[in-house]
Amino acid sequence: MKQYLDIAPEVAQALAEGKPVVALESTIISHGMPYPQNVEMAQTVEAIIREEGAVPATIAIMDGKYKIGLSAADLERLATEKDVAKVSRRDLALILAQKKIGATTVATTMIGAHLAGIPYFVTGGIGGVHRGYEETMDVSADLEELAQTPVTVICAGAKSILDLPRTLEYLETKGIPVLGYQTDVLPAFYTSKSLYKLNSRVESVEEIAQMDKVSHELGLSAGSLVVNPIPTEHELDAAYIDEIIAQAVVEAEKAGITGKDMTPFLLGKIVELTGGESLKANIQLVYNNAKVGARIAKAYSELN
Repeated sequence: MKQYLDIAPEVAQALAEGKPVVALESTIISHGMPYPQNVEMAQTVEAIIREEGAVPATIAIMDGKYKIGLSAADLERLATEKDVAKVSRRDLALILAQKKIGATTVATTMIGAHLAGIPYFVTGGIGGVHRGYEETMDVSADLEELAQTPVTVICAGAKSILDLPRTLEYLETKGIPVLGYQTDVLPAFYTSKSLYKLNSRVESVEEIAQMDKVSHELGLSAGSLVVNPIPTEHELDAAYIDEIIAQAVVEAEKAGITGKDMTPFLLGKIVELTGGESLKANIQLVYNNAKVGARIAKAYSELN
């Protein structure tokens, strides 16, 4: 397995010394945002994690290697090269074998983090059960990965383009803890609240770190999900964004967009329809998640 791992020296040293490390995905760079905002966002997220006392480890597939921690040149390459593959679990072995460049989704970032020994991962929003599930059976591989890979994911909820109540039900069925960080309800990505109540609320990063310590000591195989609301000063109006999402979904159906192409199409269309306001909100929620994720990782390292 080690022949496929390329861990950056800074990350390797931090792990060896028991210092806090936070994994970051790369699909948001290659498929989630336009250039140059994607590079600026990635660099700022890494800087925020450092400011909070942790080491960032952005993950991607490059030249037959699972790269854990990227250089500035790697980030630029991901952000600008054409035909960067969007790599989920099903694609992982093939992209590595073909030595292609690939951006990791939530699922493959979790796999890479776990292989490297990183217990925490920050992202914007996870995938989930898609709207129209009863016809398409479309469920993100992110949920299955959470059920089998013991990494804690910090996010602003599931992307609001999804079927949120079915996503929550799926998470419950798979035994995945969903912890509301200072919230009683599921955040809806662009908005801090939704109609869907959570079973568990936590007030501090120390509570989360303690739960993770117990989970790891018990040998539980599932990950956990920390849902952290977008700051209210950056959220969008719920009725407004719901209308925009409905319009984007209709356009996706007309264009015949399906499968793993659906999410990037919808997010891009929403940016267009909101005049860039959704992109601003997306960036701010990622920054907020980075702060919280780094603080949890630091609390966990102090426990251990």
